[in-house]
Amino acid sequence: MSDYDFDVIVIGAGPGGYVAAIRAAQIGLKTACAESRATLGGTCLNVGCIPSKAMLHASELYHEAASGQLAK
Repeated sequence: MSDYDFDVIVIGAGPGGYVAAIRAAQIGLKTACAESRATLGGTCLNVGCIPSKAMLHASELYHEAASGQLAK
């Protein structure tokens, strides 16, 4: 097991989390940000409540279904 030494550990890289991590690092704190997803920004930014992102996600799924990629 590895040992780490951080001043701040931010849990979640949604809109508040990644801004908190950036700000902590800017003021000189040794900062870690833990996120369970592969992308930063949270649900709203990537697939959720921002309508353009939801439409992009839906169109991507449609393309996968129409091309047979969902069956793979």
